[in-house]
Amino acid sequence: MAPMRDTKVKALTEISEALASALDLEKALNSILKVFADLLEMQRGTITLVDPRTNELHIEVAHGLKPEEKERGRYKIGEGITGRVVATGQAMVVKDIEAEPLFLNRTKSRQELKDRKFAFLCVPIKVGNKVIGALSVDHNFKGDISYEEDIKLLTIIASMVGQAVKIRELAEKDKQAVVSENIKLRRELQGKYKFGNIIYGSRVMESVLEGALQVADTQATVLLLGESGTGKELVASAIHYASSRTDKPFIKVACAALPENLLESELFGYEKGAFTGAMERKLGRFELASGGTLFLDEIGDLTPATQVKLLRVLQEKEFERLGGTQSVKTDVRVICATHRDLAIMVKEKKFRDDLYYRINVFPILLPPLRERKEDILILADHFMHKFSKENKKKVKGINRAALDMLLAYDWPGNVRELENVIERAVVLCHRDLITQQEMPLTLNAPDIIPSPSAGTTLPEIVESIEKQRISDALEKYKTQRNAAKALGLTERMLGYKIKKYKIV
Repeated sequence: MAPMRDTKVKALTEISEALASALDLEKALNSILKVFADLLEMQRGTITLVDPRTNELHIEVAHGLKPEEKERGRYKIGEGITGRVVATGQAMVVKDIEAEPLFLNRTKSRQELKDRKFAFLCVPIKVGNKVIGALSVDHNFKGDISYEEDIKLLTIIASMVGQAVKIRELAEKDKQAVVSENIKLRRELQGKYKFGNIIYGSRVMESVLEGALQVADTQATVLLLGESGTGKELVASAIHYASSRTDKPFIKVACAALPENLLESELFGYEKGAFTGAMERKLGRFELASGGTLFLDEIGDLTPATQVKLLRVLQEKEFERLGGTQSVKTDVRVICATHRDLAIMVKEKKFRDDLYYRINVFPILLPPLRERKEDILILADHFMHKFSKENKKKVKGINRAALDMLLAYDWPGNVRELENVIERAVVLCHRDLITQQEMPLTLNAPDIIPSPSAGTTLPEIVESIEKQRISDALEKYKTQRNAAKALGLTERMLGYKIKKYKIV
């Protein structure tokens, strides 16, 4: 049971990454269907969407179908299994395709497989309460058993697909408006929470913010991932203020800063007399954020009990105050953030998998500062002017030696650490330029490579450096995928070197 659970978690993680990283929706959907075949033993995966012009169903993408088979896959709403799922909004399971008269086999893709039996699973793809299509797969015939767990998994994936399709439609329908809004936001440099005030110069951050801008005016739950200090709260604020909820509250909750009993009352509020000291009713953050956005920072630190209550609010859109019996309806867009690897926490049963799937609709990964060093000088200049003005200093720049120190440093504390370093430098500076003398000693720790001993050959030196670099990267980034990315290698190349150098 556990290996299958791990496989499903891995599949959902890969699907989330595919939807988050691919700008081409068709490419992302094809990646999803490939995951079905590779990890979930589900064949001939098909995503069928409603054509708004004809109100008929057509196959958008399919895995395991020939082009002519895909072209034949057209249905009227209510026609066949797929059409009925779209018409009713309810999932259907055909345990034996050959024995089901409603199964039309319009693609004629199973002619050569008559000696094998398949079950057919189909779930609706929804955006809100509107059905926009269906997700279907063939599953190896299992006899007269329940496919309930498979349907649950497909329903979660269909929800993620629905949000991705909606975002594409918004982008295509109002592409010029999105571009105009992006230009407008970039010009509003004085606004505290606008996209235009997120200082960057790197292509990787531009890509991150393009994704954030696309999802801003939807109702999708956003999960901001990244190390502490990378600017997750700033991006969350920018998403809110670029959305249709901009004139409603933006409420922040630091989940890691509050003990469990206090966090629950902060989120949901309490009634008068709910506990000793509750002298009057208090509204929780969900009520205070009504119509707006609730930002749950460090959601990975929630206790299991609070995770259960949060899941219910996200699913049912209602909750009870502490000490209360009346359900309170809520209309809140939720943005979550964490520096933890929630996928690993799910595998280790430290974070609920159903809550993870609920909040991981649109993940956005903010890269650490060491992976976008072209942003360091732009950020340093911004902070230098900011703190010079705040402290009434006349600092005009940073000299070359000090800039070299900033570029050579690894920035484990990311943008927040850089901001603190520049603020300190401005306070200490009594000249026009900040020099290395105003920089903290921590920036002076060079990345030293030991000198080789006499007689050491060049291949031996290279091997020594590679082994050290790979070991450091694996320890720092935890997974081979992240380590390979940091080292500029493919996972296959890194795996080869780990085996070659016998790195444990």
